[in-house]
Amino acid sequence: MYPFAYACITPHGGEIVPELAGDNPERMQETRKSMEVLGDRMKAAYPDAIIVITPHGTRINGQFSVTECETVSGFWQENNLTYHMERKIDREIAGSIVASAKETGLPVGGLNFGTASGPLSSLPLDWGAIVPLRFMPAVPVVIITPSREVSLDKNLELGKILRRVARESNKRIGLIASCDWSHTHNPDGPYGFHHAAKELDEKVIGLVKSNQLEEMADFDSKLIEDAKPDGIWQTLILAGAIPYEERKVTFLSYEAPTYFGLLCAGYEKE
Repeated sequence: MYPFAYACITPHGGEIVPELAGDNPERMQETRKSMEVLGDRMKAAYPDAIIVITPHGTRINGQFSVTECETVSGFWQENNLTYHMERKIDREIAGSIVASAKETGLPVGGLNFGTASGPLSSLPLDWGAIVPLRFMPAVPVVIITPSREVSLDKNLELGKILRRVARESNKRIGLIASCDWSHTHNPDGPYGFHHAAKELDEKVIGLVKSNQLEEMADFDSKLIEDAKPDGIWQTLILAGAIPYEERKVTFLSYEAPTYFGLLCAGYEKE
């Protein structure tokens, strides 16, 4: 039984957000249009909550982190413009994920701040969540951040936990794997240029289109280091949450208009 209202792989480049596009809205226009499509499909699925897997949230070395506070809020800036967002956390779903992961022996920590509950119980919301959520319905969220110190196979296992929690919940749950890809496409970018960027992103496009997401766990470590993607871990969690036989993929777009790759794909019941 397909457990999610809707699921997708999204990028999180700040200029995708229309309010942050500045004087060059054409630069990520293809991706922005695809994000509007994904957002419309998520809205049409009427989720009660959305799980966002982001590489840029609060990290715990050697553990998956799951927000269990009351709210998250944050902002992102591009082109001297600022976009702010606040969301409630679905603490029931977050708590179920943490408890289920601990039962299976996965390294996981539940995050809170200030007070156990109430208005002071709040954590920052990162751009890896803010950007895709800009296009999604304004429902409660759960923010999950993987750790690079955890083996890739455990990301698949955490995905299975998300699947179990979604199936056992009486809520309609959306799922977002927030992923930018290789960060070495442009010599003027902060990580410089490496030919591995094109190689890795072409492999990713092929695996997304062919629905073979699990094969990203076999990527060569040097290729990953040279290309510097930040999407493999989140994608493997999504792959664990939605098995191959249940994944119906709609590939929407890929582009690398600056120094990093942007990919949009949606998943619904086969």
